[in-house]
Amino acid sequence: MKPTPGKIAGLKAVSDARGVIAAAAMDQRGSLQKSLSKERGSAVSADDLAEFKTLVTDVLTRHASAILLDPEFGLEAAKNRNSAGLLLAYEKTGYDAATPGRLPDLLDVWSVRRLKEAGADCVKILLYYTPFEKTAVNDLKHAWIERIGDECIAHDIPFFLEFVGYDAEGGDEKSLAYAKKKPEIVSGSMAEFGKARYNVDVLKVEVPVEMAYVSGTKSFKGEEAYTRAQALQHFRDAETMTHKPFIYLSAGVSNPTFIETLELAGESGTKFNGVLCGRATWKDGIPIYAKQGAAAFKEWLESTGVENIGNVNKALEAATPWYTKFGASSLAEL
Repeated sequence: MKPTPGKIAGLKAVSDARGVIAAAAMDQRGSLQKSLSKERGSAVSADDLAEFKTLVTDVLTRHASAILLDPEFGLEAAKNRNSAGLLLAYEKTGYDAATPGRLPDLLDVWSVRRLKEAGADCVKILLYYTPFEKTAVNDLKHAWIERIGDECIAHDIPFFLEFVGYDAEGGDEKSLAYAKKKPEIVSGSMAEFGKARYNVDVLKVEVPVEMAYVSGTKSFKGEEAYTRAQALQHFRDAETMTHKPFIYLSAGVSNPTFIETLELAGESGTKFNGVLCGRATWKDGIPIYAKQGAAAFKEWLESTGVENIGNVNKALEAATPWYTKFGASSLAEL
């Protein structure tokens, strides 16, 4: 079904000239605060978080089609985005570890209306999700996403849904056992949230393999969950699960690993529509900001950070414009 005028305008605002979403992500909050505090050896303030986000945004949006920020610490950064599109996060950071099921929650004083008024071209939600969770837990999550989808329809703004898998039995997500489950978790999540009832416009997905366990790659660490050929097939299988546009997240891996991941996606022939890439471009600058300050961090961003995002943009040559998912051969056709 053809998107509405507001949805088209929002998607166009966060895409490059080709119709590929080449976006940077800087909406980390709790995890960023912990990382900065650890490196500094003392607490970091809200002002520190805002400054870090502003520096990343100012430098990296010169090389990105859009930036994903949060309205808690990122609104000042949004003013420094060099005409790039703006996605704003709508969920609270993290989840309540005391409650089973990694249940999500929305920011208290925000709504889709308010995010749009703050300048958002698109709204983004992160959801921890596995098809293998208890039905009662997933039913709560499904209803929650339905409500947000309807809210985005009411305000005619694109809805980006990011889902991050986990082990419903409490296992380690970095383990070989989880790596073997991951293709099914990613594919199942794509199949679920591609359904029309959720009104999601773009799925922001994990790659369906754990690169450290793919033999025949530079990222391989020695234990095999899949051969290179099997990994390529997992990319293809995941793609068949949805007709929606989808983009990959970097999931905290290093820049070289993320580049190799995108190369694998390209080699598989998967028609992915871009990335929302965060830590793979800027996380190595965290100790520099924490220990040496803003000026040193900005210098690092302008050299290594720009090189990192340049690597991502080169790998995005394999991506396909999102409008092709609607049967259009150009934006003008929509």
